[in-house]
Amino acid sequence: MIRGIHGLFYSSDAEATRAFFRDQVKLPGSDIGQGWWIFDLPEGDLGVHPVGEEGDAGTHDVSFYCDEIHRTVADLESRGVQFTAPVADHGYGLVTYFEAPGGVRVQLYEPRYVKPRRAAAKPKRRAASARAGRKAKSPRTRSKPSRRAGRPRRKR
Repeated sequence: MIRGIHGLFYSSDAEATRAFFRDQVKLPGSDIGQGWWIFDLPEGDLGVHPVGEEGDAGTHDVSFYCDEIHRTVADLESRGVQFTAPVADHGYGLVTYFEAPGGVRVQLYEPRYVKPRRAAAKPKRRAASARAGRKAKSPRTRSKPSRRAGRPRRKR
């Protein structure tokens, strides 16, 4: 079962692009080794657009969406992100663009459409290995009368 989408930016300076999204845009993520930073986004969606007059079939685009675009733009600008276009109404939402190092152009928009919020994920059951560290509870048993020393067992 598909459980997410993994997007890629192709950059002429991948290290600088990773640092930009980590340090200036402040996307959460982790270094999976050898400087490969994978960003963990809390939400995702995928749209399929018809081919435009430019003949852009087979191309891909990555956009970020936000609430309160003007506040988001101001916050990102305060961290050194440079926008290449003013916020404009594109019908489906308010849109602007910024560039990351390595020639990566990114759309940022505040959607007008409403996305249903997913219910909070159910807590996962703890693995047996995680439970092994806890002290096991002893099963409830009926207390048995103690046998007196030297008293033989009764045969049944």
